[in-house]
Amino acid sequence: MKIICIGRNYPLHASELGNITPKEPIIFLKPDTAIHNLDLPYYLPDFSNELHYEVELVIKICKQGKYIAEKFASSYYQEIGLGIDFTARDLQKNLQSQSLPWELSKSFDGSAIIGKFFPKEDFPISNLSFSLLKNKEIVQTGNSTQMIWQIDQLIAYVSKFFTLRTGDLLFTGTPAGVGRVVSGDILEGFLEQQKAFSLRIC
Repeated sequence: MKIICIGRNYPLHASELGNITPKEPIIFLKPDTAIHNLDLPYYLPDFSNELHYEVELVIKICKQGKYIAEKFASSYYQEIGLGIDFTARDLQKNLQSQSLPWELSKSFDGSAIIGKFFPKEDFPISNLSFSLLKNKEIVQTGNSTQMIWQIDQLIAYVSKFFTLRTGDLLFTGTPAGVGRVVSGDILEGFLEQQKAFSLRIC
C-alpha cells in the first residue's frame, strides 16, 4: 500500500505559502509507516518546532489500474475520507531553500492522519464540503469545487506514473488556513456534517 499526495491543489493555499500555482499536479509519497494509529496519543516530533496541519480529502483506491482514462477514473474508488497531511514546516522551508526534496518534512512516521471512510454515494463528490476544527474552532474549510484538479483528473494523471493498487490512498491537497499545532490541541475533521476523525496532540 502506498500513500500518494498532491501538493498545491488549492490556489489560495499556494498563495498563503508564497508559492505559484502549478501547471501540473505536484506529487509526493508517504510510506505506510506515516499512518498514525488513532487509538494512540499523538506526540509532537522532536525534530520540528513548527508542525502544521493540512486537512485533505482522501480517496481509497479499490482496484488496480495503470494509464486510467479520466472517463473511467470514478470506478477506481468507492470510498472517500478525510485526513491530515502533517508538515514539519520549518524543515520544509529549510529543504526548499536548498532545492532539496520534501520527504523529511512530509513523509516522517506519523505524518498521515486518516479518518473514517464513507461510501462515495453518501456525498456530492463534485461539490463536497469539509472542515477542520482546532479546539472547537474552525481553522480550515474547503470544497471539492475549489480544486485545480478534480479527483478523476488526479487519478488519471497519477496512474500514468504509478500503478494504482487496491488499498492505495490518494491525498488530494489542502485548502487555505493551514497552521501550527501545539501540545494540548484537539483536531476534529468533518466531511459535510459527518465526523471523520478526532485527534489530541500530546
